[in-house]
Amino acid sequence: MRITKVYTRKGDAGQTRLAGGQQVWKDSLRVEAYGTVDELNSSLGVLQAVNADMIAANAQAARLSEEILWVQHKLFDAGAILATSPGQSFPQMPMISEADVTRLERLMDKCQKDLKPLEEFILPGGGKVSSLLHQARTICRRAERVCVRLSREELVDKVILKFLNRLSDALFVLARWVAKTQGEPEVLWQREVRQ
Repeated sequence: MRITKVYTRKGDAGQTRLAGGQQVWKDSLRVEAYGTVDELNSSLGVLQAVNADMIAANAQAARLSEEILWVQHKLFDAGAILATSPGQSFPQMPMISEADVTRLERLMDKCQKDLKPLEEFILPGGGKVSSLLHQARTICRRAERVCVRLSREELVDKVILKFLNRLSDALFVLARWVAKTQGEPEVLWQREVRQ
């Protein structure tokens, strides 16, 4: 793909084209779905920039960077699929597979070996990187909700839904793992007991 000019003026009236040519309103649920996946990807880009400062001093930061980069590529794939008119495909169309879901599960299993079982809810926060992972997790949950809503109206690849569901879990586990490996505190939710 070669882009020589970013603006086209064709979207000024509030419509855009999906891959395949179908014209839709920019506030359509499909555009909302791939836009939210893009927002998630952008939040992971910020995380990568912050995490880059820690790579020299922390081997786990380099491992995190590799995993997040893979996730960013897969999110771009998911966005491309969601931006394609339902039922259409094109040559070399990206895909999200069950193997991608399994990779996220294996990542969580590896990280959880370093973690104590969770006995209480934790508040999002801690250090910079773990905070950004928690923020990405909430954006991922929103992307999943939008995609589920879209799937009730139009054709959506079920593996994308599964991938987003597993990814939000993985981002939670990674936030805990980063806090542990970087010696950052996890703040436990303190229940206020009513009398």
